[in-house]
Amino acid sequence: MTVIRRLLAPLAALTVLVLLAPAPAAADAGPPPASMASLGDSITRGFNACGWYVDCTSRSFSTGDYSTVNSHYLRIRAVNPAIQGRNHNDARSGAKSADMYGQAGSAVSQGVGYVTMLIGANDACTGSESTMTPVSTYRANIDAALNRLKTGLPNARVQLISVPDIHRLWFVGKDSGSARSAWSAFGICQSMLANPTSTAQADVDRRTRVRQRVIDYNTQLAQACAAYGANCDFDDNAVFGYPFALSQLSGWDYFHPNSSGQRVLASVSYAAGFGW
Repeated sequence: MTVIRRLLAPLAALTVLVLLAPAPAAADAGPPPASMASLGDSITRGFNACGWYVDCTSRSFSTGDYSTVNSHYLRIRAVNPAIQGRNHNDARSGAKSADMYGQAGSAVSQGVGYVTMLIGANDACTGSESTMTPVSTYRANIDAALNRLKTGLPNARVQLISVPDIHRLWFVGKDSGSARSAWSAFGICQSMLANPTSTAQADVDRRTRVRQRVIDYNTQLAQACAAYGANCDFDDNAVFGYPFALSQLSGWDYFHPNSSGQRVLASVSYAAGFGW
């Protein structure tokens, strides 16, 4: 059980599948890239999308090559075959915003022309409300990663994807005995998912504050992307706002997106991006 808990702590990064409605494509898309890298956590690694507590990078919404998911990579390959085989998944299960600087360094070393970043679920989805990453720290971590990308890959396009709404996770799973059992047994995202059936004001208020922390992270992503310049696109909360369903979550943990969830995440985030 200790090992499983260690595996699931990293997972906290993922529950959140997808959210809002797609935003308009970025104005300055440029030509479709010939290489790409994905930065993030277990969501981007496709964790639990194809098996029991394993990364399933082929199912990644960003750089995966599983046809049913129809990732960013496959969509770009359809218009620029030169990207074939040049899809790097630099994400790591369990990663937080503090890990983005190192992942950005990997993307720079790979010399890619396009980078996706989806990070923040593990910063908010922790063992308790008190251990969530402060908003100012989150922003500093994002800025450090973006500065590394801008310095090392000045011409690359960067898409920042909004953090999924983990309150939605609670909402769609709270009435499922299977989901509640998994959340409790594996200690998943207790900042949000502790006492999932409770209507006590303290629990209602806690969930509201945790959701607000995610909203604050997304505000910082939007501001950081605007400061980056024309080569950065924020999804305008398209993923945060998407009303994902319980059926789009892995039946292993009721937290990470399954293949269907990864497919929707790919569709929503790509439509809100550069639009190649």
